[in-house]
Amino acid sequence: MSAWVGIGRSETGLVRVSNQDAFVAIDRLECWAVADGIGGHVGGDIAAQTAIASVKAQVESSAERFRNGEGTPAEILTDLVVQAHRAILGRAKPEPNLRGMGTTIVLLWIPSPANQTAYVAHVGDSRAYRFRSGTLTSLTRDHTLIEKYLAHGILTENSARTHPERHVLTQALGMSSPVKPSVASVELAHQDVLLLCSDGLTKMLEDDNIRTICADAQGDPIRTCDHLIAEALDRGGEDNVTVVVIAHP
Repeated sequence: MSAWVGIGRSETGLVRVSNQDAFVAIDRLECWAVADGIGGHVGGDIAAQTAIASVKAQVESSAERFRNGEGTPAEILTDLVVQAHRAILGRAKPEPNLRGMGTTIVLLWIPSPANQTAYVAHVGDSRAYRFRSGTLTSLTRDHTLIEKYLAHGILTENSARTHPERHVLTQALGMSSPVKPSVASVELAHQDVLLLCSDGLTKMLEDDNIRTICADAQGDPIRTCDHLIAEALDRGGEDNVTVVVIAHP
């Protein structure tokens, strides 16, 4: 049995007419992912589903490569993301109406439970967090224009929250070429709770709201997932919202 269990849920929300998010939880390989099709683009739902299907199809052989010493976790995660990008391009090639479809992705993998290190790869603004002992830590930085503005001191955190370009992506699977995922590692402890989400959650909830809900759920991944989504919907549910919560059972 896997040492970590992921609980996922996806809702259309209260404004959008369709759900362009997708997720997968592969507990036995300790791999979890969320994809968010780009709203307003034809085929966003197909792009997200294609990316997740690619991860599901490739992750077992990727894990086998790692066990055989054929790549570092960062290299293998990067390859998984690039393969998902190529799958989207391949899916769109014979259908002109799908060309230009895109999606974000955030992917978390624990390649060796014995050393308790997680690796996170992402493209776009779907996020990963770690909650530990009352502290919420972001494991990703959005690939958005706003993050570039913040990094160069052009905007403050306060002005960024309401900036009209705050959701403009600088890269996405299926649209940017080449795709360059950001990859990070994080050390884990038994009591940690890991969270992957689409921006349908983070549009509605500030990090402090997420931290409070994680604390109240007391490490229960089902409660954490359900309460986060319920709060996003209570606050207006302006976008599709998808959450995967990973914890020890």
